[in-house]
Amino acid sequence: MRDFHRPGRSEVLATQGMCATSHPLAAKVALDILADGGNAMDAAIAGAVLLGICEPQMTGIGGDCFVLYNRAGEDEVRGLNGSGRAPVAADAQMLRDRGLTSVPLHGPEAVTIPGAVDAFCHLAQTEGRLGLAALLQPAIHYAEEGVPVAPRVAFDWADDAEVLQGAALQHFLIDGRAPRVGQIFRAPQQAEVLRRIARHGRDAFYTGEIADDMIAALAERGGVHTAADFANTECTPTVPIAGSYNGVELLEHPPNGQGATAILLLGILKHFDLEKLDPFGAERVHIEAEATKLAYDARNRFIADPDMSARTEQFLAPETAARLADLIDPRRVIPAAAPLTEAVHKDTVYITVVDRDRMSVSLIYSIYHGFGSGIASDKFGILLQNRGAGFTLEPGHPNQLGGGKRPMHTIIPGMLRTNGKVTMPFGVMGGAYQPAGHARLLTNLVDHDLGLQHSIVAPRAFADGAVLKLESGFAPQVGKQLSELGHTVVTPNAPIGGAQAIRIRADGVLQGASDPRKDGCALGY
Repeated sequence: MRDFHRPGRSEVLATQGMCATSHPLAAKVALDILADGGNAMDAAIAGAVLLGICEPQMTGIGGDCFVLYNRAGEDEVRGLNGSGRAPVAADAQMLRDRGLTSVPLHGPEAVTIPGAVDAFCHLAQTEGRLGLAALLQPAIHYAEEGVPVAPRVAFDWADDAEVLQGAALQHFLIDGRAPRVGQIFRAPQQAEVLRRIARHGRDAFYTGEIADDMIAALAERGGVHTAADFANTECTPTVPIAGSYNGVELLEHPPNGQGATAILLLGILKHFDLEKLDPFGAERVHIEAEATKLAYDARNRFIADPDMSARTEQFLAPETAARLADLIDPRRVIPAAAPLTEAVHKDTVYITVVDRDRMSVSLIYSIYHGFGSGIASDKFGILLQNRGAGFTLEPGHPNQLGGGKRPMHTIIPGMLRTNGKVTMPFGVMGGAYQPAGHARLLTNLVDHDLGLQHSIVAPRAFADGAVLKLESGFAPQVGKQLSELGHTVVTPNAPIGGAQAIRIRADGVLQGASDPRKDGCALGY
């Protein structure tokens, strides 16, 4: 039980249904959908699309998504890859010939075709109950009437607005400025896009006037995207990958997402008695930081879009984790892993919903960096992701930019099973941090029994390249001890990521938690 003398929030308890996400309006809309007879998938889609209006610097219909879910009465977890591909004409050599060593973050070269809309339409038809028109209506309403800008959203908006260019300046600034807390943000052009999708399905987005609007904005800046690239966009059903940690099974989305990294990281941590360590002490942070370096180095070498079946098996093999664990010295740092072969970002939204029939949905949705590429279509104001910056230009690398390929993705939804039963959909935002965040949340719960809300609120650290980011919630002596071990300790300007989770207790009660690092909450009924 938490200390009620200290600031904090309690877990939310309910029985019929629950949503946890990063904005209260989206959580409320998800509950309304459940109350109207929708299932967890209906609610997750409705809430996720609204998040693109509430948090446009984080996500939107110009982005991608990944989903894990189980159907009512089942404990089999299914996956859907809603990430888009590079245009067919994309060519790494062309960029190298221009003297580039990485994909430009804010040019058309980084824009992959948005995949989320196709995924949402597919899931509404195959897994939902209410139909697309009902699910999109809340987002249409708020896009037209407007949303008061929340505090964390305003902070990020001001921080990221400098990347906006061209038409995006008109669509995402108010009187030429990032909106202040409480100012009303409206997106009537996006409301029209959503109305057309509601009436005509995914083709309204990927063909015709709306697609032409996006293609024109890209072509104006030298993009090689074509009508065929948009029309041929298609989500992909997937089979989750899994690993066990101290009696709990962690399920992750397979590559091209980085979920395998979380499983490998936990496989390394199994070789250390974390439960005997101070959960907020330097020794635990050090071991997790060293394990993170090793797991991320492996990620950078292997995770990509082509068939990963053989490589994933080797990546997740217990022997691989054991060999990496042997490299960790509790008394000193090992050299940082090779520089990331994908561009690190922090901007993503996450939503999880569980309904009365115990269908669970874990959905993560992003435009990559803050405001994505910064490029928006002129007429409809669709902000386009820069997910193609997740490719490398290194010749021969499995994640090399190529026509029709999906880049390595940082966004990963998570799901836990215990004794074969789905027990917790969850997600941790924060770009490259996400596998480390999954591992830390699970070890907080399993090794240190901190409770769900405390496990999310607890201070975070992240070995990010050559530095160890340490949130200010750690005691001052922890940073000093880590520096003495050889870490370059820095305090990040913004908190590390965010998280939401819903635990399905054995007695049937739903227990929800949401990260105070974001504006959102868990709501149930």
